[in-house]
Amino acid sequence: MIEILQWTTLIASGAAALSRIPNLVRRKNRSIFYALALLTLAILLSIRGPYLAIDTLLGGTNVANLLLRFIIFGAIFFLALRIAAGFGDSRGVQLIRGRAGMLALGLISAVLVVCFVLMDTSGSSAGLVDVAAKSQQNALLVEYYGAAGRAYPAYVCLAILPGMLRAVRSPLPAMLRMSAALLAVGSIAIPLSLLFPLVPPGLGFLRFVVNYTAILCFVAGLALIWVASGRAGRKHGRVSAQRR
Repeated sequence: MIEILQWTTLIASGAAALSRIPNLVRRKNRSIFYALALLTLAILLSIRGPYLAIDTLLGGTNVANLLLRFIIFGAIFFLALRIAAGFGDSRGVQLIRGRAGMLALGLISAVLVVCFVLMDTSGSSAGLVDVAAKSQQNALLVEYYGAAGRAYPAYVCLAILPGMLRAVRSPLPAMLRMSAALLAVGSIAIPLSLLFPLVPPGLGFLRFVVNYTAILCFVAGLALIWVASGRAGRKHGRVSAQRR
C-alpha cells in the first residue's frame, strides 16, 4: 500500500511538472515548474529502490539523503512563495523570503549538515534505518537530523496557512476556494511530521500517509488553480470578443 502511495504521488507530481513545460518555454511562472521538478525528484529519492541506486552511484555514504533534504527545502520554498503571492498573502511572502525565513533556513540547514557530518553514514540505507542501528550516538543524531529536516518545511507551511484559511472564507470563485482548502490541508499535514518521533513503531505507516497526503494536496491544489485560471482566461476572451 505504501509503495502504491509513493509511486502514485511520484506520477502525479511528475505529470504536474510536465504540464508546466509550455509555460517554462514561454518564460511564464517558471518558479512553479522548478518547484514541481524538485518535488518530483524528492519523491523519487524517498522511494527505497531509486534511493539505493542513486546513493550507490554517489559513493554509498547516504549523501543522497542529505541531497533529498535540501531538494525538499528548495521545493517547499518555491511552492509556498508562489502560492502565497498568488493568493495575495504578503505576510506569508515576508515570513518565507524575509529575514526570519532566511534565518530559519540558515540555522536549520547548519544543524542538518552538522548532524550528518557527525554520523557514521557508511552504507546506503533508505531512511537511515541501518545508520541509526549502528550505535546509540548515531540513533540520537539521526533523530536530530530528521527533526531538522522536517522543521523548515513545517515553518514554511505554517507561514502560509493563515493566508490559505482566509482564502477559503473569502468570496473567491469556488474552485479557488477549494484549491485553498487543499493547500491548507497540506500546510497542516506537513507540520504534523514534527510529531513523528511520538508515533509508535506499529503505526509507522502513518508517517508515509501524512507526508504523501500533504504532497498530493499541494499538487491537486495547484492543479485547481491552473484550471480556474484557464477558465477565467477563456471567459475573458469570450467577453472581449463579444464587445468587439
